[in-house]
Amino acid sequence: MDKQIEQFILDILADHNILTLATVRDDGYPQATTVTYVNDGLEIYFLTGPECQKVGNIQRCNKVSLTIDREYEDWHQIKGLSMGGIAEILSDPDEITKAITCLETKFPQIHEWGTAEDISKAAAFVKITPQVISVLNYEKEFGHTELVAVET
Repeated sequence: MDKQIEQFILDILADHNILTLATVRDDGYPQATTVTYVNDGLEIYFLTGPECQKVGNIQRCNKVSLTIDREYEDWHQIKGLSMGGIAEILSDPDEITKAITCLETKFPQIHEWGTAEDISKAAAFVKITPQVISVLNYEKEFGHTELVAVET
């Protein structure tokens, strides 16, 4: 991946807190939900209730799509990301610790919910590994997108 594009993607990931996640329901319909996320490089983490529908959706089909963006008054300033990736419900304690560390760094208020151990018992941790990223940068021109395959 081109270093300039990679830095653009990492900057968008760092500058935003919320993404819209699309999973596939058991009846075949897509389900879009809003989640707060953190990232470690291109890997994205979020936590959710273990009984949430998106958890069941991911367990059935781990292919997900997501968008990260915000509202812009000037359409020439639009920047964002659209991704297709593979989601997994984390069970490895080291991966969960990594996710909690990322969450604590970006959202120190997470400690209001309890200790890291309390949170890890009460939540499902999800990791998304992007496979393809569509980069939107309307500053280059209206409608400008670049499709980037992520090397794994």
